Amino acid sequence: MKNARRQSRELALQALYAWQISGGDPVGEARGLEGFDRDEHAFAEALVRGVRDRVDELQGHIVPHLDRELVKLSPVERSILYIGTFELLAHPETPFKVVINEAIELGKSFGGSQGHRFVNGVLEKIASRLRPDEVARARNPA
Repeated sequence: MKNARRQSRELALQALYAWQISGGDPVGEARGLEGFDRDEHAFAEALVRGVRDRVDELQGHIVPHLDRELVKLSPVERSILYIGTFELLAHPETPFKVVINEAIELGKSFGGSQGHRFVNGVLEKIASRLRPDEVARARNPA
């Protein structure tokens, strides 16, 4: 059974994917998804709004760690990287390992066969830059 946060991340991924394909309003895309309940999935809506409102900033954190152009990534990989990077920036209460593990799970469920490994590598680098103290503590426990 998936917890509410995982379900919210999945809904956000679906909405952001549709947004990239259609160019429509990602919040409207989220609200139109089957199973979306505004009260139950406020986190999904917060993720979608955050990505929409900060997409340029998120791209600035993602692009330096890519081995190809951002536009060459699949919309699924881009969406997962947007969600993960947004969480690393805007939700410091969520441990970076949780953010990365959730992104990996999204990649396994929705991405290409090895997409989750790519997402993991990129988000590890972003986490090291955005949360250096937390990452250092995790790698070198006292």
